[in-house]
Amino acid sequence: MGSKNFDLNIEQILENWEVRHAIREVIANALDEQILTGTASVSIEKRGASWIVRDFGRGIRYTHLTQNENQEKLESPNVIGRFGIGLKDALATFERHDVRVKIRSRFGTIHTNKSAKHGFGDILTLHAVIEDPVDPSFVGTEFELTGAEDSEMKAAKALFLKFSDENLLDTTRFGQIITCHSGPSAIYINGVKVAEEANFLFSYNITVLNAAIKKAINRERSHVGRTAYTDSVKKILLASSNGEVARKLSDDISRFQEGTMHDELAWIDVQEHAVRIVNAQGKVMLVTADEAMRFPDLMDQARQSGMTILTIPENLREKIADSVDLEGNRMVDLTQFTHIYNDSFTFDFVEVGKLDAREREIFDTVPFIIDAYGGLPGNVKSIRISNTMRPDLMSNSQTLGCWDPATSSIVICRKQLRSFESVAGVLIHEMVHAKTGFSDVTRDFETALTNVIGNLCLGWRRAEQAKVLSAKSTPGTPVVNSTQPANDAIRNADAYSELSVIHKRQAAQLDEALRTIVRLRSDVESEKKRAADAAGQLHHLQCDIEKFRAMQSASTAVSASAPHVLVAKSTPDTSVVNSTQPANDAIRNADAYSELSVIHKRQAARLDEALRTIVRLRSDVESEKKRAADAAGQLHHLQCDIEKFRAMQSASTAVRASAPRPAKPWFKFW
Repeated sequence: MGSKNFDLNIEQILENWEVRHAIREVIANALDEQILTGTASVSIEKRGASWIVRDFGRGIRYTHLTQNENQEKLESPNVIGRFGIGLKDALATFERHDVRVKIRSRFGTIHTNKSAKHGFGDILTLHAVIEDPVDPSFVGTEFELTGAEDSEMKAAKALFLKFSDENLLDTTRFGQIITCHSGPSAIYINGVKVAEEANFLFSYNITVLNAAIKKAINRERSHVGRTAYTDSVKKILLASSNGEVARKLSDDISRFQEGTMHDELAWIDVQEHAVRIVNAQGKVMLVTADEAMRFPDLMDQARQSGMTILTIPENLREKIADSVDLEGNRMVDLTQFTHIYNDSFTFDFVEVGKLDAREREIFDTVPFIIDAYGGLPGNVKSIRISNTMRPDLMSNSQTLGCWDPATSSIVICRKQLRSFESVAGVLIHEMVHAKTGFSDVTRDFETALTNVIGNLCLGWRRAEQAKVLSAKSTPGTPVVNSTQPANDAIRNADAYSELSVIHKRQAAQLDEALRTIVRLRSDVESEKKRAADAAGQLHHLQCDIEKFRAMQSASTAVSASAPHVLVAKSTPDTSVVNSTQPANDAIRNADAYSELSVIHKRQAARLDEALRTIVRLRSDVESEKKRAADAAGQLHHLQCDIEKFRAMQSASTAVRASAPRPAKPWFKFW
């Protein structure tokens, strides 16, 4: 056949490609052939000054140099190439970087050169020179690259998952999860790196290409954006049930408070999936940072139980509440761990016969407490005493008693047998739990407990009222009687306590009465002074009125004579009685009369107001005198009551000191 020139129709393209990118295309074609034919692995080796890349497939033909999409590759989901131009781009890049290429297969030998385009002598294009095969039995295709730097080959191999040093963690139907030892994580598509992620926890190899990825892949197979592969990475993670993957994810979740959590953990569904896997593996408790700080004792108990504490965000805590893991088990959060711990706890019960005398005396009051409560709830079968009690992990306090539904019994800590009130409080508390089924620190339980306390107090009040009626029906019974039983002495002591309260209240009333008397006395003195001032004002007004009336009479007389004087002056021949008094004096007297009339009206109004003030002041003085008398009477009565109380207090103190200890002191509480 000789040699033939095959015009690749390439002048100068892909200026940004380096030798490593061209080698990548050669390796990608070799790997595709391995996948399509199921033959031996691709071989890459250094032979002298040349690098050799060889597959063991069907062998290359010159027809593969045409620009055409490869239908076989398009129908295979796992291969890399599909555009039909990668090899031509690689040959052009090798030519531009002075890397000599020789391709061998059983169909011939191919190398490249630049020559004139057929029919256009002034245009030089890259041609493939096709020669006869050296070995017609040669298996596969071999690329010999001379002039390629070792660093370029290393960089090219690093673009393939197959030649990386990363470890495969898990394979799912959507792709693979790969460890990332150092540096940025890699995103592979069918084993070829298309992107890097600086803050991903894992590297990923996407083997199922969705529409977004197919659209984003270009002929350079680089710079594929995150939006194209985010959905695929999520699917890979959510399809994984690998424990190591879940552990790494859950450990990374704990870093959310530090702000060093990787980007995959920003996806809430990935967080949820990770903790479901970890929970299925057991020995882990999921808590928020706030819970870890609020319940340190519970955290210690969980660690002592062999649990690993995993800190999770609040939004994840809410999402997994009351949910199950991949195996259908309840997620172990704070509440679930408490239930597990309580179910595993073993009581150290004490038989009644092994209680000491004092403990037995207190325990014998249990029937009385049950009767006071209104009877034992129907679901309670027994009241038991235990040396040990499971601690209240949520409140960091010692448990005094509990309602144990598993054994239908109320369990009381043995230490509570030190007093009647301790046993009564715990027993009533737990009977409310047993009857209602409500938990501590709930509104329903608090309401039920409040109702029980109210009913108990009502029963106590009725019993006291019955005691009073009984005492009234037996008149003449002395209060202090040395023959009375010890319980009567206790009742006197109770009367002492009650009188102490009355004394305090009456003492306060006495203080208030004394302050009232002082205030009233001050008010009476003030009102007396005001009354004296009013009387003085009245006297001055009366004097002014007398003067005014005298002036009024004189003015009236002058006014009556003034017209006659004026007439006499107008008639020269008329005789005047007092020729020395001018007419103008009469006019001035008339003006004075008018002015005095105004003063008279004003002073009359002031007189009326003064009289009303005197009447009001006299009434106020009488009222204040009456109030002062009442306060003095109250003071007298209070002083008498206090004297009686002090006498009763002295008698009650003497009785209490002499009374023997009652057989059952707990009756004083009821």
